[in-house]
Amino acid sequence: MLKQIAVRPASGTWVIRAGGAVLGESSRALELTEGDKPLTIFFPREDVAMAFLEPSAYRSTSAALGDAEHYHIASKSHTYANAVFSYLDPKPDAAGIKGYLAFDMQDGVAVEQV
Repeated sequence: MLKQIAVRPASGTWVIRAGGAVLGESSRALELTEGDKPLTIFFPREDVAMAFLEPSAYRSTSAALGDAEHYHIASKSHTYANAVFSYLDPKPDAAGIKGYLAFDMQDGVAVEQV
């Protein structure tokens, strides 16, 4: 049985930081909840500095969400492997996140509400 999916506008303004640099800021972010998992914040691509992201060959699949492509974050001091993911053709319950970007919480990568 698939977990309940909900996509809705995230309240307030959200930022992404990696290695101390701000990669993006958005007041148009979306939050996705999947069952009892912690919520995930998704950012519109237009609100993220895509120059810091490098495409990864890694792909993942979620039974509830679909297939995701991944990106590395390249900062001056460190590369954060597969730290970004995006669903280009999500399943119907998650259609709102199509093309948006989400960030894995790794040491040095933070998504915060400001």
